[in-house]
Amino acid sequence: MQLKVQTDGTIHAIYQELIDLSALGPCEIRRGSHVEPNANACWEADLSPVQGPILGPFAERKEAIEAELLWLETFWLPAVCQI
Repeated sequence: MQLKVQTDGTIHAIYQELIDLSALGPCEIRRGSHVEPNANACWEADLSPVQGPILGPFAERKEAIEAELLWLETFWLPAVCQI
């Protein structure tokens, strides 16, 4: 789990239950994506809530979730911390 700490103390992370983020202070949690089945019974990760692409299709839900996490860690998390 990556935690990005800005100079003002703001912390950005992709929510996971590995640590209790509330121990670091007040939290604001926002949806970053939707992992859903499509009309062909394949899985897609829709990253439009963070102005990202739709990833997939994937045969298994876990593949869509892995791709979602990789995209968020690679593109969203570094970008949000430059603001």
